Amino acid sequence: HKEKQDLIQVLRQLQGEGMSILLVEHDMDLVMDVCDQLVVMEFGTLLTRGTPAEVQANPAVRAAYLGTEH
Repeated sequence: HKEKQDLIQVLRQLQGEGMSILLVEHDMDLVMDVCDQLVVMEFGTLLTRGTPAEVQANPAVRAAYLGTEH
């Protein structure tokens, strides 16, 4: 858990300095916390892109990652 917090701190510092970052990560809490824009892929194919709020609200993302009953 400390490593995750350390990473978040470094990423935010770099963002604050105006640096763009390409982050490839499966930890959705981390991604939603630090990213301004997301690209979501499923089996190597683009599923959607947008802000964290747009991605979370996307029915295709919910079906792919949470199942169709959610």
